[in-house]
Amino acid sequence: MHTPSSSRRLILVGTIALTAAMPGAAHAEGWDMAGDIGRNVLVGAALGIPVIKGDWQGGLQAGGSILVGSGITYGLKRIIPSGRPDGSDSRSFPSGHATTAFAAAATLDNRYGWKVGVPAFAVATFVGASRLTARKHRWYDVVAGAAIGTGSGLLLTRKRNSSVRLLPFGDSKGGGVSFAMRF
Repeated sequence: MHTPSSSRRLILVGTIALTAAMPGAAHAEGWDMAGDIGRNVLVGAALGIPVIKGDWQGGLQAGGSILVGSGITYGLKRIIPSGRPDGSDSRSFPSGHATTAFAAAATLDNRYGWKVGVPAFAVATFVGASRLTARKHRWYDVVAGAAIGTGSGLLLTRKRNSSVRLLPFGDSKGGGVSFAMRF
């Protein structure tokens, strides 16, 4: 049975997992691991919250959003060679972690509203920042991944409650969040 706070509990568990990972984040490897945890928590939340709520359509939409965003990113990585800042390979553009995290966050926001969306986007932003700090990506790799993920999440997920909207935006000079409420 779903309680109104079960979605927030799942996001809280993810936040606790990220906090537990922070002591290990002093080095690039620690930031890489923290980004992995954040991404995995968001994917788990995007797929798990619909299960908890008995919202099978929402689960299918979340899975589709993550798969489409990841597929686009994978294709771009293959056709646009871009070396990573750490020199490990030439598959830096766009960030797959950012794509997946922002697809999950946008899906959660679009489907369940800002109370779930705000913490989800905060975790997705952390994932993007972790990729920069771990020297796996440049800022534009992360921004491109975030745009692809957010786009797939918003385009492939139908709103369950359309009275409040949260939409991140950004360009080369900065970014922010737009907030709208319908009365």
